[in-house]
Amino acid sequence: MTKRTTRHKPDPLERGIELALSPGYFVGDRSCTSFVSELEEAESGIEPLIESAPDRAIALYETFLAGCYAKAEEVDDSSGSFGMFVEDLFCKWVGARQAAGSPPEETTAQLLAWMDDDPYGFCYGFETKVSSVLDKAGLAALVAQVRERFESASSSDDEQIDRESSYEWRRWSEVLRSLYIGQKDVRAYVALVEQTGVSAKDCHAVATLLIAKRKREEALTWVERGIGIATKDPRSSYAGYELHNTRRDLLRALGRGTEALDSAWSEFAEHPSIHSYGELMKFVPKVDRETWHARAIDAAAGADLYSLLGLLVETKETERLKEVVGRSTDEELQDVSHYALQPAAERLERTHPAEAARLWQAMGLRIVNAGKSKYYGAALGNFEKAKRCYEKAGLTARWEEVVDAVRSQHRRKSGFMPGFEKIISGRGSTEEPPFLERAKARWAKTAPSSRRS
Repeated sequence: MTKRTTRHKPDPLERGIELALSPGYFVGDRSCTSFVSELEEAESGIEPLIESAPDRAIALYETFLAGCYAKAEEVDDSSGSFGMFVEDLFCKWVGARQAAGSPPEETTAQLLAWMDDDPYGFCYGFETKVSSVLDKAGLAALVAQVRERFESASSSDDEQIDRESSYEWRRWSEVLRSLYIGQKDVRAYVALVEQTGVSAKDCHAVATLLIAKRKREEALTWVERGIGIATKDPRSSYAGYELHNTRRDLLRALGRGTEALDSAWSEFAEHPSIHSYGELMKFVPKVDRETWHARAIDAAAGADLYSLLGLLVETKETERLKEVVGRSTDEELQDVSHYALQPAAERLERTHPAEAARLWQAMGLRIVNAGKSKYYGAALGNFEKAKRCYEKAGLTARWEEVVDAVRSQHRRKSGFMPGFEKIISGRGSTEEPPFLERAKARWAKTAPSSRRS
């Protein structure tokens, strides 16, 4: 007689997991957010089991992970939301394993196995997040296992292989860095980077760890070292920016506020912008802010137009803003992004409509000249505001010059000109009223007589 294979009864929650995953159905980019929301709802029934029934939670999380891997090729995850959800599943699986008292070495060995077999990149860089949920024993186990892999890659018998170009060597050295940060182990991190090569990013990481331990003088030494490295390496621009900011904070904390202020001023003078202005004012004593503000605005006069407009809007320097727009050519204004032009136009509309009109005009021409038909609606809105501002400033002749120029240069753009002609005639742009305004108007027409009584 043939012996029957015993089949375990599936967990009742598995049905919800399968329904949420929608096997066989392709999830496009636009649908991915709602798809992930359904996955999160299915997962919400598992999380309470971490404390009450951790073994059951482990099995369900492993089932969910298996389902996500099987679903991966049916998901357009351009937004990354599906990948982040899977990463969360890994972390909650770790939490369930720890709640169940599972051996940490087995847990971390499984994590590394998933990192090794990762066809969809779900585990890329996830050691940073996992290290925040691993307990002390688990983190130590993972560090030991990763260290073993790193040392194996470091001691290759093949002399033809350059360690620094070896993928495995670089991979495990980066993972170790993340884990040492998770352990807050400054000594181990320093030993590792001295062995593999110190970057500006490493210096910032060490300094951050030392600051957390209130070792500010030692942290400042690392910051200075990092700035020196960043100066010679153009790839370290962001790390260099962070290091300079950290250096100023440390100087102030060490009672060297004047040095911090000098550093912030030097950076602002070299690169005037909203950001460097904000950094400068952090270190200016309250009683001296008016003086330093005036000095900063004067020094910013030579900045590029994008940065200067943004700074003057942010600091509410309306008169200076008007002067800058007034002395800029139309071509110069059209070269500036609408991210700077629009706030400036809105700032000037009430008090200086002539200058605001030129900014709205520049935004409209920027779109039309480039033939960006997708944004013709926005361009029409800009021209409508330009017309209104020119009329408010009593410069109708100037508006007519703009009209003549647009008609001459863009008369063949059928997707734009009909709307532009409506603006000229005073009938407004082709843009419809907002949805709710249209809905309310329609509702009012169809409302029963009892409502109107």
